[in-house]
Amino acid sequence: MRNVRYALAASALLTAAGATAQVQPPPAGNPPAPAPAPPAPAPTPPAPTQSVPYGAGLKVNLSPDGSKYFRIINWHQVWTRYNRNNTGSQHVPGDPQNSTFDVGLRRSRLLIYAQLTPRFLIISHFGINNQNAVSGGVGLGDPGKKPQLFVHEAMVEYKVNKYLDLGAGLHYQNGISRMTRASTLNFLAYDAPISNWPTIEKIDQFARWLGVYAKGRIGRFDYAVSMNDPFATSQTATPATLPTNVADYNPRNSRKNYQGYFSYGFRDLEANLLPYAVGSYLGTKRVFNIGAGFLVNQDAMFSRPGALPATLPQDPFTLPYRTHNLAILSADVFFDTPLNKDAGTALTAYGVYYNYDFGPNYVRNIGLLNPSSAGGAAPIPGAGTLRGNAYPVVGTGSALYGQLGYLMPKSVLGEKARLQPYAAWQHGRFDGLDALGAPNVNVYDLGANVLLDGHNAKFTLNYRARPDYSNPQDVNYRSEVTLQTMVFL
Repeated sequence: MRNVRYALAASALLTAAGATAQVQPPPAGNPPAPAPAPPAPAPTPPAPTQSVPYGAGLKVNLSPDGSKYFRIINWHQVWTRYNRNNTGSQHVPGDPQNSTFDVGLRRSRLLIYAQLTPRFLIISHFGINNQNAVSGGVGLGDPGKKPQLFVHEAMVEYKVNKYLDLGAGLHYQNGISRMTRASTLNFLAYDAPISNWPTIEKIDQFARWLGVYAKGRIGRFDYAVSMNDPFATSQTATPATLPTNVADYNPRNSRKNYQGYFSYGFRDLEANLLPYAVGSYLGTKRVFNIGAGFLVNQDAMFSRPGALPATLPQDPFTLPYRTHNLAILSADVFFDTPLNKDAGTALTAYGVYYNYDFGPNYVRNIGLLNPSSAGGAAPIPGAGTLRGNAYPVVGTGSALYGQLGYLMPKSVLGEKARLQPYAAWQHGRFDGLDALGAPNVNVYDLGANVLLDGHNAKFTLNYRARPDYSNPQDVNYRSEVTLQTMVFL
């Protein structure tokens, strides 16, 4: 017990000494430093006046040095449009409409490309095009619903050396012109004139080809050549279904298709990893290129030179007919340059000439995202109907297309948007129209891009005046007003 009492007493003395030390006044001299103040919160960064440059976008590196990667690009182009329809157009059969206000999907796409090493490239591209309420779909009995999601490109490529890449598959290494290889992500105007894709959805698949290609650059000279299998087309066409002395695609065409495009760059060199030519650089490059191209396909077309007999043979291919080679040549020039870097102004210009030979008197009417599914006159032999917004786009003869755009100063719309007005003109002179005594084709576009984040997010307002050839001897002009909303990531 005595030991316990000694231990308790010692603990009490130590506790009292500690308490006394805690309440003792500080020794004389300098006062103790005050406790440090809590750290101030980090200042909030100012909101940026411009969006951060998109750069490589949705790119995923698969190796630390970035030599192995894949990139995903997704985009939609939505049209809200008022259209004065051609004479006799019908929204659906039995529902005539002089004009149409509609909304449609011009393009909805997904593109993925990847490199395992700098020598290997794979491109997968799929999507839909031209869907509105009356067309573009595959729904049973509902022609606008459930559009077909199809492959646009499926290509593989191997770099042999710095001058040569070889590839194969369903590809877009097109010949004829720069605009035949156009990227749909950075058009200057709201869309292409379609005269740049003269065989579209005939012997190609939406301007793509099944074949092999070679591409590359030697100094300032770029080239791309390909050999392709033409798609079987016009399978219901026979010599008996043809108008006299008017060519159509030969349903028995098995000859290879050959094409190429060659260009020379005088100023900044453009990227050529992918087959997509830029439409407008918005002042980020100084580009001046001239180019020329070709497309040939032996026996791709056929025609019947004489009138039909009174009694048709059981096999219509026993009727006299001729085959014709398809041949297209082009020459073009592209110029894009900044004008005043401080103000941000820039100029974009493009011009192209096409010479088409599809055989005698061939003409084809095309209407983009056509708002009419029926009706329309058919005065041009073999060209199809002129429903909705269709007009003669390609044919044996020649075509010109030109566009000019000006990127206005940054001060016009402030720091968060840019304005780029443009004008475009399309001209066609086709033998099939001359035979009818019809005037040449002229289409006029006037519009402007409002660039919210460069080409990644923009609005395009376009006014078009196009000819209505329902009466080829008295051509009237119809108007279209289109607002395109586009975002790509």
